[in-house]
Amino acid sequence: MCALQVDANYRFIAASNELNARIAQRQQALSLYITLVLGLLAALVALRPDSPAQRVPVEWLVLGFPVASLCLVFLNYKIERALTNLRSFLSVLERLNNAHAELPSYNTDPSWSEGANRARRFHDYTAAILVATSHAVAVGALWRIYPHQVQTDAPVVWLVALIGVGAVVALLWMPRLSYRPAMA
Repeated sequence: MCALQVDANYRFIAASNELNARIAQRQQALSLYITLVLGLLAALVALRPDSPAQRVPVEWLVLGFPVASLCLVFLNYKIERALTNLRSFLSVLERLNNAHAELPSYNTDPSWSEGANRARRFHDYTAAILVATSHAVAVGALWRIYPHQVQTDAPVVWLVALIGVGAVVALLWMPRLSYRPAMA
């Protein structure tokens, strides 16, 4: 029985395609987050009571905002780790037979990698702004639409606010996980 050996070029192409798929997943995660937040906000508005005496369980509904934000953080973390792993693998392939010394090497040359990381930070900033805004809107909608039901000292308000702040901090910290080429 003969063993098949896969050429490094095919491995590079496969890893590069996987890298592009992961980048697309990051964009899809943002789209999913926006869709969830808009749906939650629409439900908050649609459940507006006709009278102050009518009680709607918005405390449960508003917890969807922190859940969506935490899921976005977890998805971004997972994707960032996958991107870093794939780019490390591509860098190893770029270094085969000292090819990085003769050819431009996107994943091996720090000037290319640092530029890519700086550009990708805008995704993290966008995600952080969306999370901060969605949590502020959620708390604002609670206070405005349900003033008799939810007070500023309500635990759900503090929970939404604290998880929002934590998610923003995590998303702004995420660039520290970005791929950095190993020094040759």
